[in-house]
Amino acid sequence: MKKDYLLLHLSVFIAGFTGVLGRLITLDSAILVWWRMAAAAVLMWAFLAIKKGVNRYQFKDIVQMGGVGMLLCLHWVFFYASIKASNVSIGVVCFSLVGFFTALLEPIINRHKFSGREFLFSLLTILGIYLIFQFDARYRLGIALGVVSSALYALFAITNQRVGKHYEAKNMLLWEMVGGLIGLTCLIPIYNAFIPVGRLYPVGMDYPYLAFMVVVCTIGLCLLQIIVLQKIPAFTVNLTYNLEPVYSIILSMFIFSEYKELNFSFCIGIALIIISVVLQTWSEIIRRRNAISQNPQNLQNQ
Repeated sequence: MKKDYLLLHLSVFIAGFTGVLGRLITLDSAILVWWRMAAAAVLMWAFLAIKKGVNRYQFKDIVQMGGVGMLLCLHWVFFYASIKASNVSIGVVCFSLVGFFTALLEPIINRHKFSGREFLFSLLTILGIYLIFQFDARYRLGIALGVVSSALYALFAITNQRVGKHYEAKNMLLWEMVGGLIGLTCLIPIYNAFIPVGRLYPVGMDYPYLAFMVVVCTIGLCLLQIIVLQKIPAFTVNLTYNLEPVYSIILSMFIFSEYKELNFSFCIGIALIIISVVLQTWSEIIRRRNAISQNPQNLQNQ
């Protein structure tokens, strides 16, 4: 069991590297994501082909999985654009808004009761983002892009959960990468008309950084999450991933010395965001305990 929890925290630590790599790689955010998805799609296809694990699906199923991948693709583009327009800390702090957008969108998409408590807790995150936005004009564009990124990820997470129930995880990852790649390839000419992408291929240290991002932070991380979810309840995994922004901020402080850029308003803002995460975690723990006390069989399903 200890090994399983070590693997869980290793997966969270690896996830924390994605923001750092997004700043280290010198490509435009859209081109960076294109290379990430292209390499991941090729490697996943090769991996499944060797294992003879490529399942056959109808065209409508492939389109459905590919559409989910397009949401992930757009999230990545805005996430890396946020980091490049500000810094890693801003990008991952804005990612904390995923809880707010999930509380807002999930009841609409899944047609269940709206949780006022989750929404109120998420408002603390909004206040934290506002403090950073209000008092530090340097990061306004980065924050705006980060807010869009978090909304897109909330949509991805909700739809991925709905669609993922019907497909095998490794194959779904493959078709998400393919769908995102095709969609982004079609969008890049339009994107380039408004925001020139510049260089289309990696140079120098971009290659090892991109290789690490694809092999470790994309395919390796997804496969590691699958292994962890087979041993540890999804509830525990989801709560542990609240540490991802913390890992990213710590890494960025060591690698980029971002602590020199962080002022008092940023510290107050991030404190409110951490409080919001703690309150949401506490609320989920209470909710789960109540559900188990009412029906002990729920323990096996969570």
